[in-house]
Amino acid sequence: MDEQTTTAAASAEARFIGETGLAAQVAALAEPVLADLGFRLVRVVISGRDGATLQIMAERPDGMLSVEECAIISRQLSPVLDAHDPIEGHYNLEVSSPGIDRPLVRPSDFEVWAGYEAKLEMREPIAGRKRFRGMLEGIEADEVRIEVDLGGELGTQVIGLPVMKIADARLVLTDDLIREALRRAK
Repeated sequence: MDEQTTTAAASAEARFIGETGLAAQVAALAEPVLADLGFRLVRVVISGRDGATLQIMAERPDGMLSVEECAIISRQLSPVLDAHDPIEGHYNLEVSSPGIDRPLVRPSDFEVWAGYEAKLEMREPIAGRKRFRGMLEGIEADEVRIEVDLGGELGTQVIGLPVMKIADARLVLTDDLIREALRRAK
């Protein structure tokens, strides 16, 4: 697969973590606008009293996003949000990149960030645990492979966690992650 095909496939890949309620309505409006501009949605968060801040987190297929691109997205997205008016009252639109300790929302994120530490929270307990923290090993057969310390005699092992049972996943801010983020930004 050439780089252009890989980029197109990554752009079209669906998020396995989605929003609910009002944030889901905003995501449904934002995703097509972002796709038309060549970006992909990472997350929508509505926070503050009475929905005072609407945060749209987006990225290029390579995982980056510049300040100028945030401005472009904001200018294109604002009229769509104004026309559909999903949030009552006044709110501030904030467009941002995922940041260094980014959320992992697509299966490919676990491949791209293999070798870096992550925290995962499951929708339901697996072997009595809902939270896992360890080194990402990638993805295999719809399972995130992660090296975790299981404690006691079990020690450190690579386990598989079903992607569709993950409620939240994000990278852990480490020196190695900061170095990689700086390298990718160049």
